[in-house]
Amino acid sequence: MGTLGRKRELLERGRFKYNFERMIYFNRDARMAFSVEFIEDHDPEELERYIGENSAAKDWCFHFNEQPSDSVKRELVNDLA
Repeated sequence: MGTLGRKRELLERGRFKYNFERMIYFNRDARMAFSVEFIEDHDPEELERYIGENSAAKDWCFHFNEQPSDSVKRELVNDLA
């Protein structure tokens, strides 16, 4: 299995879903989202470590190469809630 396949498997196992409009993978239960660019730019081991982070916090955790502005974060939270 190639790197892309391994990353996809990690996301599926972590119950992340893809949002076509936003081009992000997200998990509502974990309150975590990854941009496609972030996933492409990090190796599977790093991605697995991020997926395994404890996200029991009330706020969403966004893993993007460049952090979105507060207004974009609010839009994402509203879209994903």
